[in-house]
Amino acid sequence: MKVKVISRSTDEFTRERSNDLQRVFRNFDPSLRTQEKAVEYVRALNAAKMDKIFARPFVGAMDGHIDSVSCMAKNPNHLKGIFSGSMDGDIRLWDLASRRTICQFPGHHGAVRGLTASTDGRILVSCGTDCTVRLWNVPLATGMESDDLSDNSAKQLAVYVWKNAFWAVDHQCDGNLFATAGAQVEIWDHNRSQPVNSFEWGKDTVISVRFNPGEPNVLATSASDRSIAIYDLRMSSPTTKLIMRTKTNSISWNPMEPMNFTAFLLLEILDNVWLGSTVLLLHDIVIGSAFCWHFGIAIYMDNGQANEDCNCYSYDARKLDEAKCVHKDHVSAVMDIDYSPTGREFVTGSYDRTIRIFQYNGGHSREVYHTKRMQRVFCVKFSSDGSYVISGSDDTNLRLWKANASEQLGVLLPRERKNHEYREAVKNRYKHLPEVKRIVRHRHLPKPIFKASALRRIMIDAERKKDERRRAHSAPGSIPRESIRKKRIIKEVE
Repeated sequence: MKVKVISRSTDEFTRERSNDLQRVFRNFDPSLRTQEKAVEYVRALNAAKMDKIFARPFVGAMDGHIDSVSCMAKNPNHLKGIFSGSMDGDIRLWDLASRRTICQFPGHHGAVRGLTASTDGRILVSCGTDCTVRLWNVPLATGMESDDLSDNSAKQLAVYVWKNAFWAVDHQCDGNLFATAGAQVEIWDHNRSQPVNSFEWGKDTVISVRFNPGEPNVLATSASDRSIAIYDLRMSSPTTKLIMRTKTNSISWNPMEPMNFTAFLLLEILDNVWLGSTVLLLHDIVIGSAFCWHFGIAIYMDNGQANEDCNCYSYDARKLDEAKCVHKDHVSAVMDIDYSPTGREFVTGSYDRTIRIFQYNGGHSREVYHTKRMQRVFCVKFSSDGSYVISGSDDTNLRLWKANASEQLGVLLPRERKNHEYREAVKNRYKHLPEVKRIVRHRHLPKPIFKASALRRIMIDAERKKDERRRAHSAPGSIPRESIRKKRIIKEVE
């Protein structure tokens, strides 16, 4: 066996006298940077700290409604136009650049439950609890600066009266058809006053509907019987039905992966829980001797699902028996979800008065937005360019947020853009180190949400310990381990 050893002569590195300088070995190659890692680590720390210093996500509020904002819709033909509907029947078109109302759409006599715009952005479809579907002509000038909006008023094109209330509406990505959710799923045409097709699977109310962005003839619905159904307009019957443990509240397809969708489930639970003297008040949430807690779950076919345990579960439509990812952080019901145009992120609005932005494959939220005045968030939307988030809440206001909290607004010089890119690169390179990770992950939360999160962790840990002890004192194999990714699915019906 051949052994290689490193040998040096003592004459090369020892000093002859104590006053002699210590001999230093150095490589004079200019391509080598001996302090590169140390310097970049300091720059990563500074970049993480600067992101916190310049994090100002809130852009402004848009007020005008006199009741809760119940739904929103983007205008696909105008980047800065967005529609909003409230519980008093008022519908408005907003200009996000000036944060002003462009025009109003009067006509509904009840709560507006659904809004959607046609592919060309010229027709707005609305539905509500007054059993009517209304078609509106959208004004072409969406950036008026004058105060006189009389020439830019919205005109009502048609009114379709039906026998049941409507809970949601969605338009085809390419075509003249739109679907409404109510006692059953109806397919409508712009030029006909009666539905051209109708689907029914069970007798429960359908509460949400959403067309697939990649296949215009495929749509997904959720009903109050805890089911998620997928329909194909080219067939006379539904294709797939998934039975969940809790009711699904909202569905959103991933625009970049049309085979995937995310659904949020909503459940209201009333139970008796004794926690000693611990009583936690979180807006409408009360935890103590007796509490009624609204929970949210997200489902996503390679995306997520919101459930009564306040988590989001990501599913692949090709394999519905197990979730691919579990997204955690909310402490109350998730009311709405919307995907970024890139499909890499989605935003959620919750009953706990916060907005969270999740990576499509991330276990925890990247950002959490909240203000003192904002109440329960009922609807959220990403802007068409993915740079902003719009939220509508119970306090009658729409709020505009930056998708990246520390992003610099306005025109960037080339040197500024390169500086931002370099800071982001070094931060991602050293994000696994403890100090950088702590700064990047830290978020200030309202005290009620912070306490609810801590209490929730205690309850989950106690439940886990209870299961482990029960399993340890039972016969081997009598209590199988149930994965959290499979808990929320009961069965799949073809």
